[in-house]
Amino acid sequence: MKIAIISDSHDNLPNIQKAMKYINKQKIPVMIHCGDVCAPIILGEFGKLFKGKEIHVVKGNVDGDIEGFKNMVKKFPQIIYHGNAGKIEIEGLKITFCHFPTLAKKMAASQKYDFVFYGHTHLPWQEKIGKTNLINPGTLAGFFTKATFAIFDTKTQEADLILLEKIN
Repeated sequence: MKIAIISDSHDNLPNIQKAMKYINKQKIPVMIHCGDVCAPIILGEFGKLFKGKEIHVVKGNVDGDIEGFKNMVKKFPQIIYHGNAGKIEIEGLKITFCHFPTLAKKMAASQKYDFVFYGHTHLPWQEKIGKTNLINPGTLAGFFTKATFAIFDTKTQEADLILLEKIN
């Protein structure tokens, strides 16, 4: 199974639309957003645009209107809002995700998970801490660096970085 990993979309609707079009063409059933969606209405746009089954979202440092997020979740049952950190198990893989790198590294150091996804730095990054793979998909908004996201394959257990400007 393939999972879309996104972070730091920062209300950039044109980039979100382009990424969702690509992700939907790939028929990806699960998306994880590692925080900084920003406005609740943009969370609703993810709900409208993503054709898969589940969108898992965690809080970022600029996601201030949590009540607005919770209200948007009520309108889109495929969106699961986890607060500061989320956990899922897919095809036997234990996956956790958050926004902040410090928390992500603590979760990876616990060795309870196979994969930890995180955001905040806007820099794509992969490293291994013990048995746990730590992955940052970069920033979908394209702030400070080029706009990127990742597609994680549970079978190969690898994440491919997608550069938004390279897709149609």
